[in-house]
Amino acid sequence: MANMAEISRQLQMGKAKAVQELVQAALDEGVSAQVILEEGLLHGMSIIGDKFKNNEVFVPEVLVAARAMNKGTELLKPHLAQAGVKARGVAVVGTVQGDLHDIGKNLVKLMLEGKGIEVIDLGVDVSADRFVDAAMEHGAKIICCSALLTTTMGEMRSVVEAVQARGMGGKVKVMVGGAPVTQSFCESIGADCYAVDAASAADAAYEFCG
Repeated sequence: MANMAEISRQLQMGKAKAVQELVQAALDEGVSAQVILEEGLLHGMSIIGDKFKNNEVFVPEVLVAARAMNKGTELLKPHLAQAGVKARGVAVVGTVQGDLHDIGKNLVKLMLEGKGIEVIDLGVDVSADRFVDAAMEHGAKIICCSALLTTTMGEMRSVVEAVQARGMGGKVKVMVGGAPVTQSFCESIGADCYAVDAASAADAAYEFCG
């Protein structure tokens, strides 16, 4: 009998092969792809996110758990599409123009996907206009901007201004984060949300997509 708790448990341990086998077995038993996704894969990734936030696990554990989740979701994608199941929402993520750091941005991407949010990853050195273009093209509800340098965090203001200039204010939320970024800086540039870490960013994004 398919066991969603076991899928969640194996995912948390980063056992990609076991997750893949359990997901396939559940599909073979006729369990819906949405149930497997929500009660198995996303449940496990949510626990990893909480543990990461509480410093109970660290980046390597997050990465292997995310790899295990991806192996499971690969099997589910055709079934989810067939059933018309859509992602909770779409988020555009990237590191701002002039900044080439991507570790934090990549973690945010993993955590967002772990909440069932579709992620459009623009990479690094992303201009304000590219953020807004991508948000409009994909119908994103959130733009997540990352910066690791004090010299590039000012670019986040450009993103906020571009959102307003293109008439997207209120339609898309701008979330900012990164080592030099603070809540007061977020407020000073008119961004919608500051996230102290990747797990908090995913929690906030999940609420925005509600």
